[in-house]
Amino acid sequence: MADDHDEGYRGPAILSVDGRDLPVQVVLDARHEPQDGRLHWFGRAVLDAAAGPELHRALTTATSRIELRVGDERRASARIGDVDPWGRYRVTGLGTPPFPLDEPPLDED
Repeated sequence: MADDHDEGYRGPAILSVDGRDLPVQVVLDARHEPQDGRLHWFGRAVLDAAAGPELHRALTTATSRIELRVGDERRASARIGDVDPWGRYRVTGLGTPPFPLDEPPLDED
C-alpha cells in the first residue's frame, strides 16, 4: 500500500534498468546535504524474486542506465548499491527525487 508521509515515500515504483521496466516496492527518503548544497535521496528497493540473476548483474554493473519512477510524472536517475541480508537493493540519487517532497518550513530567526 502506498504511503506518502513527511519523511519520504513508501510504496510501489518502477525501476528501469537499461530500458527494462521492473515493478518494485521502495522505502525512500531525502536530505539536504549542507556540505555540497545538494539534495540526496536514498532508500531500499525490493525486486520480484523471479527477476533472476541476469537482473542482479545488470543492477550491479556500473554501465547500466538506471531510473526510478513513482507514478507517471516523477522520475529520477538512480544508482544501485549493496544488497542487504533481506534482498533489498540500496538505491540513491542526487537532485529532485522520484517522489513528492513537502515544502520545508522557513524559520523566523
